[in-house]
Amino acid sequence: MAWPAESAPETLRDRVAALHALRASVRSGPDASATARQHAKGKLTVWERLDVLLDPGSFVELEGLRKHRAVGFGMERRHPPGDGVVTGWGTVDGRRVFVYAHDFRVFGGSLGEAHAQKIHKLMDLAEAAGAPLVSLNDGAGARIQEGVTGLAGYGGIFRRNVRASGVIPQISVLLGPCAGGAAYSPALTDFVFMVRGTAQMFVTGPDVVQAVTGEVITHEQLGGADVHARESGVATFVHDDEVSCLEDVRYLISMLPANNQEAPPAAGADDPADRLNTALLDLVPADPSLPYDMGEVVTEVLDDGEFLEFHEHWAGNVLCGLGRIDGHVVGVIANQPMVLAGVLDIAAAEKAARFVQTCDAFNIPLVTLVDVPGFLPGSDQEHRGIIRHGAKLLYAYCAATVPRVQVIVRKAYGGAYIVMDSRSIGADLSFAWPINEIAVMGAEGAANVVFRKEIAAAPDPAAARRDRITEYRDELMHPYYAAERGLVDDVIDPVRTRAVLAESLAVLRAKHAGQPYRKHGNPPS
Repeated sequence: MAWPAESAPETLRDRVAALHALRASVRSGPDASATARQHAKGKLTVWERLDVLLDPGSFVELEGLRKHRAVGFGMERRHPPGDGVVTGWGTVDGRRVFVYAHDFRVFGGSLGEAHAQKIHKLMDLAEAAGAPLVSLNDGAGARIQEGVTGLAGYGGIFRRNVRASGVIPQISVLLGPCAGGAAYSPALTDFVFMVRGTAQMFVTGPDVVQAVTGEVITHEQLGGADVHARESGVATFVHDDEVSCLEDVRYLISMLPANNQEAPPAAGADDPADRLNTALLDLVPADPSLPYDMGEVVTEVLDDGEFLEFHEHWAGNVLCGLGRIDGHVVGVIANQPMVLAGVLDIAAAEKAARFVQTCDAFNIPLVTLVDVPGFLPGSDQEHRGIIRHGAKLLYAYCAATVPRVQVIVRKAYGGAYIVMDSRSIGADLSFAWPINEIAVMGAEGAANVVFRKEIAAAPDPAAARRDRITEYRDELMHPYYAAERGLVDDVIDPVRTRAVLAESLAVLRAKHAGQPYRKHGNPPS
């Protein structure tokens, strides 16, 4: 009797083929319908997102085969590899970045114990390696079937966000839902990107809001991209689609250092550092009451007119963003006369303070362009805490140790002049155009206060008022008054603004500023 033939033993090639098949099945998702549903919502899959964000072929996955260990509520029957999050590292323009990305096709991208531990490990590696961390958020929050372990997982993420704050750049990209406790991780990071129509972020959803307050509101109205771009100020950048969003993430990374021990990457500059800015002579009116677009001043001064504006749709009375001068990255803060005449209010102070702190953390020099009539007056601002919020900007500038150059374009009145990085709070260099007016207040208001009785008693009060306004302006507000007292280093031809900034930043590039020992400061809340 012949024995049946034995099957041939598996070879290493067989095992490798099985490995590749397993990885391919993981990338394709639990089933084709899950991918179809993702695409139907206008969303890319997690792997398609990584292909856009990272250089081709550069991604190295970490713990791609990990599975959860939960039982109950049907979890014991479902153990998809990866557990709904992809973690690893790759490169952007050849520079290493660490990434974790939720896969909504697996458990809705919800966070359980294994899912959280994968993220924790990646965050620890990013901090240890001193490289940027990018999170692609598209998840349903804590995994209900795993109970409190999901909540504890968020706590570990938050703690690591705070520990890495100011050490490595942390970038949150919202491409889907981000609700409940999950919303606090993006709020703790340096930059938040959101995509219109698909990304929503809120602590309590519409159902809870309606049950508690009776308000009927949609997901988009409650926490959509435009809400956080225009109202809350949570979103730094908003985009209409995922591809343009992820491309801008790449652009932002190209302007950031890998960590706080490095300088931002310099780039070759075809735009001459001493290029004359003749357009500025016709752009800015000498009359301090006439508006103009400060954004055009900014782009005229920067290399090739490129300006990555932060919070473009929030607090438009102040402009904040990154650009380059002579190939070197700079952070620009500028009053915008086109919005609320460029006054500082609560939102503008918060926006600028956050930006100053971010630039200082990552060794990005600051250029401040000033045309400010003061703080926004009114009981609403006072009662909502303009003193506290204005102090945030003051604190941020005073604490900043990076090179700081101020240019007073036109007017600078009152406390707002001091707050906008004046020499008195530590600006390294201060320059002014020959139309500058630096004073406690405008000449009209000053005349009303100083000469009030005299004007009232004059035979022709209107003529007397005009004379006193002219006298005050000629005596205390002429364009060389501050320079004569050493509060401005020079009055410059606007045509040379770019050249002066380039030379000043070059001189300050090796600046070192010592700080007193302290555990940490206590900034205004």
